[in-house]
Amino acid sequence: MVEVRNTEHEIKQLRLRLGIAMGAALACFAILAGRFFYLQVRHHADFHALAEENRIALMPSPPVRGIIYDRRGVVLAENESAYTLEIAPQRVRSLEATLDAVGRIIEISRRDRLRFKRLLSDWKNFDTVPLKSRLTEDEVAKIAARRYMLPGVEIKGRHIRTYPLGETAAHLLGYIGRISKRDLQRIDDDGESTNYAGTTHIGKIGVELSYEKALHGRAGADQVEVSAGGRVVRRLSHTPPVPGSNLILSVDIRLQALVENWIGDRRGALVAIEPASGEVLAFVSKPTFDPNLFVDGIDVPNWNALNDDPDRPLLNRPLRGTYPPGSTYKPFMALAALSSGTRTTDFTIYDPGFFKLGRHKFRDSQRWGRGYVDMRKSIVESSDTY
Repeated sequence: MVEVRNTEHEIKQLRLRLGIAMGAALACFAILAGRFFYLQVRHHADFHALAEENRIALMPSPPVRGIIYDRRGVVLAENESAYTLEIAPQRVRSLEATLDAVGRIIEISRRDRLRFKRLLSDWKNFDTVPLKSRLTEDEVAKIAARRYMLPGVEIKGRHIRTYPLGETAAHLLGYIGRISKRDLQRIDDDGESTNYAGTTHIGKIGVELSYEKALHGRAGADQVEVSAGGRVVRRLSHTPPVPGSNLILSVDIRLQALVENWIGDRRGALVAIEPASGEVLAFVSKPTFDPNLFVDGIDVPNWNALNDDPDRPLLNRPLRGTYPPGSTYKPFMALAALSSGTRTTDFTIYDPGFFKLGRHKFRDSQRWGRGYVDMRKSIVESSDTY
C-alpha cells in the first residue's frame, strides 16, 4: 500500500511539473506571438520602411565642373581625371588601425594623415573622407588587390581641378578648395544641400566663386541595393548629373601674360578695359600665386611662404588695393566738362596756386601758380587749380 501511494504521489508531482512547464512554454509562445503581432502587423509599415532604407541606398553622383576659357578659347581652368583613396568612417571599426593598414600597402605621408583628420570634423554630410589624391596606377592596383582586407576603404574616380597656366591670371580666376563648415552653412542657407551631395570642392575666390552656381552644375544619384555589409548588389535607378556650364571670359590671356611679364617681380595692378564695350581684357595683380596649391589643401610651408611674404601675393590689388587717382583723374574731368557743355577748350582761368572753396584753401603743386591757364595747358602742366 505504501509503494502504491508513493507512486501516485510521484505521478501527481510529475503532472504538476509538466503543467507548470507547459504553462510557462505557452506563456513564452504567447509573448512571442504578441511580439510578432506588434512587429509584423501593427508596425509593419514602419519597420518595412526602415528595412528598405537599409537595403536601398542613394549614392550621389557629383557633376563635372565647367571649364573656363579666355576670349580666344584658351583653357584657363579644366578638370583632370584621377583616382582618390577615401575612407567611410561609419564602416570602419578603428580609424587609426585602418590608416596604419593602408600605410603598410602604399605610402601615406604625415601631411595626408593630418589633412584627413582635419577634414574628418567637417565631413558630417558626406559618406567618405579623402585620404590621398592622384593615386598612381601601381597604388590603385595594390589597394584593389587587398580590398577584402580593408573594409570602409574605397577608390573613387574624381575630377580634380587644374589651372594649366599656373600663376597667370590667378587673382582673376581664383581657385576651388575643399568644402568647409562655413561653406556647408552657406549651402544649407541657399537650399542647395542635395545638389552638393557627393561634391568635395567649391569655389573660394575670384571667378570660381562668383560663378559657382553656373560652373557647379546639378548633382545626379544612383539608387542601389546593398548587402548587410554595405556592398552594392545591383543598381535600381540612375539619374545622371548635369555638367556645369562652360565659361568664356572677355579676358585676352596673351595680353594678361604680357602685362604680368612686364611688371615682373614688382608690386602692381592693372586693369585693361575695352572702352567701346566695357569688356575687361586684362586683370593683373602682382605678385601672384599658383592656384593649384589650394585645390587639395595647401601645405604649411607654402602657406607660410605666401602669408608671410611682405609683398603680399595673396592680395587682390585691383579689387582690394586703395590708390589715390592722382592726375590721371584730370583728363576724365575735362572730358566730362566738354561732353556736358559746361566748358570749352578755350575757357581760361587765372591760376594763383590755390583754389578756395568756402573757408578751405586747396593748394596747387606749384605754389606761385601758373598764371592764365586754358584746358590744354592745365592738362599739360597738371594744374590742380584748373
